[in-house]
Amino acid sequence: MTRTRATATGFVAVLLWALLALFTVGSAPVPPLQLNALCFAIGGTLGLIWVIARGEAGTLLRISWKVYAFGTAGLFGYHALYFSALRLAPAAEAGLIAYLWPLLIVLMSGLLPGERLRATHVLGALAAFAGAALIVAEGAIGGFDAAALPGYGLALLCALTWSSYSVLSRRLGTVPTASVAVFCLATAALSLPLHLALEPTVWPESALGWSSVLALGLGPVGLAFYVWDIGVKKGDIQLLGVASYAAPLLSTLVLVGAGVAVPTPTLFAAAILITGGAALAARASRRATDQA
Repeated sequence: MTRTRATATGFVAVLLWALLALFTVGSAPVPPLQLNALCFAIGGTLGLIWVIARGEAGTLLRISWKVYAFGTAGLFGYHALYFSALRLAPAAEAGLIAYLWPLLIVLMSGLLPGERLRATHVLGALAAFAGAALIVAEGAIGGFDAAALPGYGLALLCALTWSSYSVLSRRLGTVPTASVAVFCLATAALSLPLHLALEPTVWPESALGWSSVLALGLGPVGLAFYVWDIGVKKGDIQLLGVASYAAPLLSTLVLVGAGVAVPTPTLFAAAILITGGAALAARASRRATDQA
């Protein structure tokens, strides 16, 4: 697979994550860890079926347990920290802090062998981050509540977890994407006992709720991790990091289209900044490729 095709494959994850908020709203009142267990069980099971159908089940046995531990820690750690952060702090502010991970990916990727972080990458990342910040700025005008600082801290750890997982995944380029199926199933297995210990069990109350849970497992908490794995291992990780800022914008537009959110002029400003930031990063990546 070419670098360009792998990068395009990684973009699919960004599009799928744009649906995360809408499907999560639709899955209410299922509690977070229970939802985590259900969605990752769906995504992992479908992935395992795909692996078996391709005759690659044997490759899973040859992968080191250290790789499985790393992948499971990334997926489970990110979501455990994310859901905990949103319980301890206002969702808008905590979500913004958690969404520092694309910026961290761009900056951290400069440390990878064969990669070079250019000033244009940094400018693009900062511009895109400013656009993402505008989306939640209206909800944060009142300032941060000191009592929510633990939640903000967990949100920062959340951003560090996913950015580190994404960048370090590049060092595992020879590990087949089939391994993600095991990551998902292991994440579901870890989420279940935590749910039973910490949460009441609440099932979806309607067909819409069950459909939302299924959609989450198939897309944002399923297929997204497989295509993201391909993108960060074989594609342009810096461009993917900046393009990830499109997720909060697209997510907001989806919510507006569904009647869950109200459109504001902020969306237009955010669109300009996010698109401009991605364009800057793309230009820097093309220059790096041309000079290679």
